[in-house]
Amino acid sequence: MSKVSIIGAYNTRFGAHIDVKDMISFKKKIDTLSFYDLIVEAGQGAIADAGIDAKDIDAVWIGSCSPSRFVNQEHVAPIAVAIDPSLRFKPMTRTEAACASSSLAIYDAMYAIEAGRFRNVLVIGVEKMNLLDTPAMTTALATCSYWPEEGAKGATFPGLFAELAKAYAAHHEIPADEFRKQLAHVAALNYRNAAQNPLAHVQNGPQTAEAILSLPDSGRGSNMMVAAPLRLHDCSLVTDGAAAVVLTSTDNARATRQKVVEIAGIGHSAEYLPLSRREHKWVLEAGKDAVAKAFREAGITAASIDIAEVHDCFTIAQLLTTEALGLAEDGKSGQDYVAGRFGPDDDRVSINLSGGLKAKGHPVGATGASMHALVYKQLMEEPIGAKSSKKIPQVGVTFNVGGSGVTNAVSVLRRVK
Repeated sequence: MSKVSIIGAYNTRFGAHIDVKDMISFKKKIDTLSFYDLIVEAGQGAIADAGIDAKDIDAVWIGSCSPSRFVNQEHVAPIAVAIDPSLRFKPMTRTEAACASSSLAIYDAMYAIEAGRFRNVLVIGVEKMNLLDTPAMTTALATCSYWPEEGAKGATFPGLFAELAKAYAAHHEIPADEFRKQLAHVAALNYRNAAQNPLAHVQNGPQTAEAILSLPDSGRGSNMMVAAPLRLHDCSLVTDGAAAVVLTSTDNARATRQKVVEIAGIGHSAEYLPLSRREHKWVLEAGKDAVAKAFREAGITAASIDIAEVHDCFTIAQLLTTEALGLAEDGKSGQDYVAGRFGPDDDRVSINLSGGLKAKGHPVGATGASMHALVYKQLMEEPIGAKSSKKIPQVGVTFNVGGSGVTNAVSVLRRVK
């Protein structure tokens, strides 16, 4: 089976791409960078970065979570024809898997290249979330839960991940004050890294755990409780953005490139959709399965990883994904973050150099593609965001999660030339 490599990548600026005209009701929102604009910008940017012509793209995949609710648009994939007239008549497909939508778009594109059907494939991840008010946005996201017993009963994703957080702290017997400190250290690391990322949604967040812990519990500038034990600074943002990659076979990439970054292994594992069906809520069991699959295919261990972009829609998710990757012992990753591990200067592995979902932003359909794009850029020695102190990182991993630990997508990216 022929391996697949990334030969081009692009990430739009992440943020709230709206202009709010009514600061009292927040209902008069002007779209300043549309869903359609984001697709075109990301697609054109990735093709240009790959140094090929649009006519050389054989197919397009787009990952998007809920455009029908966010922007009243279904039948999304053909929008990519607007990237360049030469893409007209090319096959185009959309994938959906909640926050892992564009990781699975990448995997589907890989399968097509491996099968020999296509030579060059463009993959885009996109979401435009900020046109909705908060209740409507919360409901849209809740449709990614198990609706009959979660979303329909008022469950939200902060609430679902709060259940994972409570189970984690109870199982590992972590006192409440200590757990809050661990989560604050995770958030602070991501804020520090995002401050060096010109594309990040938040570039001026509190950069120390002490600053986060000193914030008031209520009022302006507070770190209010959202869903105990998760507070405002434990939660990712409502973000608009897109990212894209161009894929080809590694043989083709080696023949035409001075540097080559291969997707050396992938793991895709699904868990029960209802949280109630899972006995061990303190661990990502399907996540560990996806990690094992990806590592086995790539022939690596956790010790091989130089950089990782992990799913931190909430700070508890960063603890769980760090442990699922084997970068910390179960129940001990929070202690490692408190001790100062996983930053750009870590002598073993750096995590979320982009700022992660917490600070870079989390346009849900774009997140998987963004992770792949930014790890690729790090391995190509063209970092966007903080830079690893390692001279040239050789192996990077993405760990993208859809839903409450349900769809787990792990990719191993490796320099092979």
